[in-house]
Amino acid sequence: MVKYGFGVDIGGTTCKLGLFSLEGELLEKWEIPTDTADGGVRILSDVADAVEQKLKERQIPRDEVLGIGLDAPGAIGEDGVVSQAVNLGWRQYPARDVLSQRMNMKVRICNDANAAALGEQWKGGGAGCLDMVMVTLGTGVGGAVIAGGKVIGGAHGIAGEIGHMIVYAGETERCACGRYGCLEQYASASGLVRVTRCLLEKKNRRTILSDTPELSAKQIIDAAKRGDELALDTLEILGKTLGRALATTVVVIDPERFVIGGGVSKAGEILLEITKKYYVQEVLTEGRETEFALAMLGNDAGMYGSMRLLLE
Repeated sequence: MVKYGFGVDIGGTTCKLGLFSLEGELLEKWEIPTDTADGGVRILSDVADAVEQKLKERQIPRDEVLGIGLDAPGAIGEDGVVSQAVNLGWRQYPARDVLSQRMNMKVRICNDANAAALGEQWKGGGAGCLDMVMVTLGTGVGGAVIAGGKVIGGAHGIAGEIGHMIVYAGETERCACGRYGCLEQYASASGLVRVTRCLLEKKNRRTILSDTPELSAKQIIDAAKRGDELALDTLEILGKTLGRALATTVVVIDPERFVIGGGVSKAGEILLEITKKYYVQEVLTEGRETEFALAMLGNDAGMYGSMRLLLE
């Protein structure tokens, strides 16, 4: 009888592996280094070895394993081919088939942001929602859309890339994507630092951030929680920009809930309150009841989502 499955989250530094029950209980998790040498050709072989070792350790027969759910950065087609994952060295790489043939078992694969959203929708901040948008405020701004319980990838695999929605046409600094005025330039960790530096230059007032040589998003968030006015102003700009962006997405997606994750989300309820304030001001009346929640699974979200994908 099938009892288990594996969820694997492949990152540029480590691969996170989880052994799950079919009900979604994480029985054990561990990590292995991601070997990106020679175009990442050994990554999936290492994953396969790690899974086989765990089966041996726990004396789990292979016929009790449903398979392996897998996520990786980059655009991934329905055929399981990773078109490009720069941090891994993969380009037009048939990851699903490579691992499936190596392990002789079922393998499912999706983009890492989509996997995180599936994980949160299954066992985290989006639990119980069939229609959900996840926004990840990290080094950049990522996103994923779930409609009717299914991840929406789109014709080119870029559905949910909310971080590159243009929110300010007058921006003069270029975004990492090559365009100007993207949400990522204001709502990411790097964007938070950028906006704070601009305020420090323009506003002549006391702030605990004035003498901070290596300013970080965490320092800004901590200062805001301590009531620092300039840090609070920065969060206000972030929340205003994010709230308006989410209000725009509603006319296309109309989710039941927005789930906010990533390092910047550690600002917590203060960030949600500011974002919701501007969201309600901008959104169509029918969208005002959309819920907001913080992500709950942290770095395990990708593993949970990969396992959830395997169950489909």
